Amino acid sequence: MDRENMSKTVKAGAKTYFFDLKLTKEEKPYLVITESRFKGDNEERERSSIILFQEHAVDFLVALNEMTQSMHTDT
Repeated sequence: MDRENMSKTVKAGAKTYFFDLKLTKEEKPYLVITESRFKGDNEERERSSIILFQEHAVDFLVALNEMTQSMHTDT
């Protein structure tokens, strides 16, 4: 799959997450993470996104791993 066309979807109940790898004009990759959910019954979907640039990806992944490991730690 082409890096500029790479996408993954994660369905989580009423929410759907989209992970889309895109390229800047300078051909640098960045990740767009979009959450899509219904506002309410018979309502349109609401979307919110974050953009993650390559130079911040490792720090983001480390923080995500730490937080998800904490979710599974027995207290």
